[in-house]
Amino acid sequence: MGSPQADQAPGNKNTLAIDIGGSGLKASVLDEAGNMVVPRRRVPTPQPAVPEAVVPLLIGLAKGTAPGLEDTSPLPDFSRISVGFPGVVRGGKVLTAPNLSTEAWSGFELAKALSDALGAPVRMLNDADMQGLAAVNGNGVEMVITLGTGFGTALYENGRLGPHLEIAHIPFRKGETYDQHLGNAARKAVGNKKWNKRVEKAIANLRTLTLFDHLYIGGGNAKKLTLELPDDISVIDNSAGILGGIALWRD
Repeated sequence: MGSPQADQAPGNKNTLAIDIGGSGLKASVLDEAGNMVVPRRRVPTPQPAVPEAVVPLLIGLAKGTAPGLEDTSPLPDFSRISVGFPGVVRGGKVLTAPNLSTEAWSGFELAKALSDALGAPVRMLNDADMQGLAAVNGNGVEMVITLGTGFGTALYENGRLGPHLEIAHIPFRKGETYDQHLGNAARKAVGNKKWNKRVEKAIANLRTLTLFDHLYIGGGNAKKLTLELPDDISVIDNSAGILGGIALWRD
């Protein structure tokens, strides 16, 4: 079995990378070079997405016991775990979880819960921060936005991750936040054409705010973009949410 015995495997530097989203929970194992050892697994995020429902599914993704998995074998051995979480996390503890339930998650020690269950040390980041670590090239000021259940951002300078800023939850237009106007519920409500115009306005705001040298757009709804993007903006694959997990263990 992979996970609980992983710390007993000599020389094993594989990383279990977990990407927690508002609509899906994803996991794979990365080798020491940061490549996926096996295809990414995914199960729907439970509703309500409280710790008591989410944590067993994350454990089940690693052990192959989560309901609905086609492949029910345990993931390959790993000796450490990286987690991208959709909110503010510090010291392995959740502070906010706007698209899950801040009330249910605030103060929850997710890193400890997963470490105790899977027998490996855990490091956590905001999910957009982790996704960006797989995308940035280390040149100048780089920014990542994620378009999914909500709206996420991350900022880097010369490859170094900056403090996490909850830009998603500051006013954007008509007294409402970026998250309220750019999340998936808003896209469905107003249609792709109007939503794309909102994304274009948001990008212009962020360019003014950061003067980014390059912007990367990720998340499940990046594929819904119809904008003509300039050379300093790129769409990245959603797998970056997993692949960025290796960077949490680099010195």
